[in-house]
Amino acid sequence: MSSDSQPVPSKGANIEEKQYLLRFNADTQSHLHVMDTEVCMTSCPDKICTIFCPAEVYKWEEIRMHVGYEGCHECGSCRIGCPHQNIKWVYPKGGHGIVFRLG
Repeated sequence: MSSDSQPVPSKGANIEEKQYLLRFNADTQSHLHVMDTEVCMTSCPDKICTIFCPAEVYKWEEIRMHVGYEGCHECGSCRIGCPHQNIKWVYPKGGHGIVFRLG
C-alpha cells in the first residue's frame, strides 16, 4: 500500500468499522459550541444530540454537555437536529477537520 492510498472497508462493514477509517486534522479550538448548557439541563430530558450524531461527538456528563469536536464528521446534523437550536456549528478553519480523499 502506498503512502497515498487509504484503507478500504471490507464488504459488509458496519458503520463503526467505516468510521474508524476516517481521518481528521483537529484544530485546537472547537467549531462546535453548546450555547447554553442550562437549556440542556432543564429543557431537554432526552439529550437528543447524544443520539443523532453519527460521530457520537456529544456526551452528557451529569451537569454539562461534553463536545468531542475532534471526531466530528462535519455532517451538520447537530445544526438541524437540536430541537432547541442550542448548538452552534461552523466549518472548521481551513486545513482542519475531516480529511476527505477523492479517488
